[in-house]
Amino acid sequence: MTNLKDIITDYRERRRYKRLQPVAALIDMDGTLYDSMGNHAEAWRIMCEENGLAVTRDEFFLYEGMTGAQTIDLLMQRCRGMHATPEECEQLYRRKTEIFKHLPDVSPMPGARELTDIMKEVGMRRVLVTGSGQNSLLNRLEQDYPGVFLDGMRVTSRDVTHGKPHPEPYIRGMQLAGVTPSQAIAIENAPLGVKSAATAGAFTIGVVTGPVPRAELEKAGAAIVFDSMPECADAFPQLLYEMLTL
Repeated sequence: MTNLKDIITDYRERRRYKRLQPVAALIDMDGTLYDSMGNHAEAWRIMCEENGLAVTRDEFFLYEGMTGAQTIDLLMQRCRGMHATPEECEQLYRRKTEIFKHLPDVSPMPGARELTDIMKEVGMRRVLVTGSGQNSLLNRLEQDYPGVFLDGMRVTSRDVTHGKPHPEPYIRGMQLAGVTPSQAIAIENAPLGVKSAATAGAFTIGVVTGPVPRAELEKAGAAIVFDSMPECADAFPQLLYEMLTL
C-alpha cells in the first residue's frame, strides 16, 4: 500500500513548503475527465494521413496537453523540416476537429465523477486546465459534471500563449483559483501535463488511464501515481487528510 505520509513529507521537503493546504484542484480533461484520448489519437492520425504527414497513432498520447497549433508545428518540423504557418495550423486543426466529431461518442472516465464529487463536498475550488479547444467536449462538461466548474474557472488552449509542458496553463489555473502552489493539487494523465503542473509547483497526481506507463508520469514529476481514476478517487480523502495534518 502506498505510504501517503512519506510521499507528502518528501514532496513538502523537496519543495521547501512549510505546509500543504489543498484549497484548489486543477483538473485536466482529455484522458482524465473523459476517456477521449483514443479518439483524439485516431483523429490526428487520419488528418495527418490525408496531408501526407508520416505518424503513428500512439505517438499522440505523448503529445497530449500541447495545443493543437503546437502539435501541428511539431509534426511539420519533423516531416517537412519547416514551421507550420498560422494558416496551416488553423486549417489542419479544424480538419482534425471535424474528424473527431464524427468518431463514436466518448464517455466520462470511470471514477472521475466520484473524484470531482469529493472535491465539491470538501469545498475545493475546481479549475479545468486543458490543452484542448474543442467545443465538442467542453460543451458537455456541465452535463456530465454538473456544478464542478463554475463560470470562468476554465483554462483552455485559447487562454494561454504556451501550452503544456510549459507551466503557464497551471499558473493561470492557480490565478483563477486565487491560490499559491502549496495550496494546489493537479490531476493529470499525460507526461506533458504532469510536467506543466509540477513545474508550476502544484502537488501533481498522475493517473494511468491509457498506454502511457506510470514510469513516464513519475519521470515527468508526478508526486504520486495511481493506476486508475477509481483508485485515485478512493485514496483522495485520505490524501487530503494527510496533507492537512502533517
